[in-house]
Amino acid sequence: MPAPEAYSTPHGGRPALGHVNLMVDTFIANAQVDDLRSIVRGLLASGIPNIGSTFTSAARERMLQSGAANQAIPDGIFEEYPEAEDLARPTELFRRTLAQARCFYGAGLAFSGLRVLTGMVRLSVGLRWTKDGDMSRALTELDTDISQAIQSSKEQVEYDRLAALEIMQDLKSALQESKSDVESWKGEFPFERAVASVEYWKI
Repeated sequence: MPAPEAYSTPHGGRPALGHVNLMVDTFIANAQVDDLRSIVRGLLASGIPNIGSTFTSAARERMLQSGAANQAIPDGIFEEYPEAEDLARPTELFRRTLAQARCFYGAGLAFSGLRVLTGMVRLSVGLRWTKDGDMSRALTELDTDISQAIQSSKEQVEYDRLAALEIMQDLKSALQESKSDVESWKGEFPFERAVASVEYWKI
């Protein structure tokens, strides 16, 4: 069955749902991911009225319908090196989990994204890494994503300040746990940018 298609409505309400043209649906089902990304970016840059907000709304609804926002953070995002059991490294699951968080805050679900990122910070507690290794680079990337998710949360904060405060406190707690742990083995704390972002987060 062809996938639903949104048509604009002159009455200012939600788009009415129709169906994707069969040939277009055939193209979507068989196109390469990079081609689809290029087409979507082209559409979003086209200047069509409300195309950006319509896309974001559809993305957000898809993320909510999938139930991804309620999934637990997987434990296996980090692992110890077989040849150096006291050192950790990110796994492929780290990449997938980080991508999931980016999908959340990119679609306007910053609170869900921050919950994922906070969980990832906590899973790094108790692990060790070298200054310039894969783990250090992965945590630096995570640090940047936390700051970006906080920046993207402004609209949600206006609607639910209580939830924002709870998320902020949980994130601050996770960052402090990480800082205390890293200081215990004289490592380099990787979340300085996130700490600064939390301190300047206006709720």
